[in-house]
Amino acid sequence: MIQELTVELFDAEVLQSEIPVVVDFWTPGCGPCRLQDSVLDELAVENSGQFHVKKINVWDEPDLATRFNISAVPTVLIFDRGDVVRSLVGYQDKHRLLRALELTAKI
Repeated sequence: MIQELTVELFDAEVLQSEIPVVVDFWTPGCGPCRLQDSVLDELAVENSGQFHVKKINVWDEPDLATRFNISAVPTVLIFDRGDVVRSLVGYQDKHRLLRALELTAKI
């Protein structure tokens, strides 16, 4: 199961991570977000140790959504050593997410 982040956990879990972190910004009523869930679950299981996968419900954590200028869901941000290195808006298939990680986070 992918960890759901709160504003209190965000810095420690994402910005201070030693390995890249994929953060999915989503909402419960979003159809494409639900499709994205299964892709992210697969990535988290298949690539354990190479990067972390986390989720943020923007309805529950509006301050984080504002902090990262999230205006549409799903939005996936890839963090590497505390910096956003890639932003992907809309549903992303597994191949596209892996490619983005390879290009930007050097996994």
